[in-house]
Amino acid sequence: MAEPSTPATPGEKLYHPQLTTLVETARFHAAHQPGSTAVVCEDRSLTYAELHRESNRIAHAIRAVGAAPGARIAYLGKESEHYYTVLFACAKSETVLVPINWRLAAPEVSHILQDSGSEVLLLEEEFAAVLDRLPTGPPKTVVRLGASDGLSAWKADHPDTDPPCSATSDTPVAQLYTSGTTGLPKGVVLAHRSFFAIRDALASENLDWIDWRAGDIALVGIPGFHVGGLWWATQNFNAGATVAAMRAFAPRDAIDLIRDKGITTACVVPAMLRMMLAEPGVTPDDFTTLRKIVYGGSPISEALLEDSLSMFGSEFAQIYGLTETGNTAVCLPPADHVPGHPRMKAAGHPYPGVGCKVIDGDGKELPPGTVGEICLATPARMVEYWDLPDKTAETLVDGWIHTGDAGYVDDDGYVFIQDRIKDAILVAGENVYPAEIENVLERHPGVAEAVIVGAPDERWGESVHAFVVPAAGQEPAPRELHRFLVDRLAAFKLPARYEFIDHVPRNPSGKILRRELRERFWTGSDRKVN
Repeated sequence: MAEPSTPATPGEKLYHPQLTTLVETARFHAAHQPGSTAVVCEDRSLTYAELHRESNRIAHAIRAVGAAPGARIAYLGKESEHYYTVLFACAKSETVLVPINWRLAAPEVSHILQDSGSEVLLLEEEFAAVLDRLPTGPPKTVVRLGASDGLSAWKADHPDTDPPCSATSDTPVAQLYTSGTTGLPKGVVLAHRSFFAIRDALASENLDWIDWRAGDIALVGIPGFHVGGLWWATQNFNAGATVAAMRAFAPRDAIDLIRDKGITTACVVPAMLRMMLAEPGVTPDDFTTLRKIVYGGSPISEALLEDSLSMFGSEFAQIYGLTETGNTAVCLPPADHVPGHPRMKAAGHPYPGVGCKVIDGDGKELPPGTVGEICLATPARMVEYWDLPDKTAETLVDGWIHTGDAGYVDDDGYVFIQDRIKDAILVAGENVYPAEIENVLERHPGVAEAVIVGAPDERWGESVHAFVVPAAGQEPAPRELHRFLVDRLAAFKLPARYEFIDHVPRNPSGKILRRELRERFWTGSDRKVN
């Protein structure tokens, strides 16, 4: 590998081990490759020098409104160069970025703003209407991106020099919200180390399962409010590659971007691959520059892999992890992507330095081949659930993240996922938890009780299926229930089907037999995830 100060030759591996915080990343590349493109979005781009200077200005602006180190800075908007300048500004001001899923309904946005205590909200004009629908009002400082009095004006009077900063690898830099079994999203606090640890693990064994090379232009297909999108972007920034950001994924736009910009690597979910393959007129000539596709969020079917290998002509790497593990902790390397090979059913193998064990209900470690709860120990793991010490203690135990996924490890250390203990539903890579939907649906006067399960879906992996017990004397129609939910939940959480039942099955202690309702959708499947 080239020394950090030596210009890399095309195709050479990029690894800068001295960088341990995003603050150092911005400074280093601004000094060593100031004119290189850091990020491109639509017809706009920023060089590494511009990214550094603009994030410095925003960092000074953040401090000028009184946001002290540790303050939360919320961002509600689609992918753009602004998102990344704000990310680096938070790193430099030692504040914590709280990216908000722009698909969420106003009550969901309000919960995140209130729970995080965000002092500043950076808001795209496209979503400005949400301010009028927030039950508890906006933070004290709202900066509208793109408005005449917005971000440009807010940062204009501030210097582009480095602000004083004492951030370390353990300093929190991002807080991402993930739904849970309680129905209320929890803020997962991640430190700088979460965005460097796996890079270092791969380099420690000179593995190229996932790699970054000189000349890379990386497509970020997963939104930045997800840990996968944020992690993938930071990996490329840390390497000094170019990040190509899509405002929002659309298959035709993605194909055009890959072809026209010469995209070399991409991070997506399998549903995105399926959508690109289905686009009329798409041919392998559209993807001649692609060398590697990293995917996660759900397994890839053998048929989709075969079609993807034929069309994209690139290497594939599957990643598995949680927001709580700092994104990926397990990887199925390109060499294992062989249609028909038994390892194609695996999530992958832990990275060097990442521990994996499977435990039973009493916490006892189980031998290879025995199904139990998968636990992961990774240096990229979360700091905590924000302001939830009890929940943190339940999930992070002696350095091990309890994933809530059921599976086993084989004799070679490969991890196989069989089911979900925590009942999560994966819709096109989005985590959906039943309790969140049930809590809202049961507020409808025509609903006595609701149970949500995941059903296989050929396009999206899984879809949301609602079992509904009508209230006495009521006969709510699916359309009526849909209208009720639309303003209260994000679109990807809305049930695809409503099925009316006269009672909810329960065990003698009163616990809902959710798996009994779910089982008929998965009969004949060797694993209960799709």
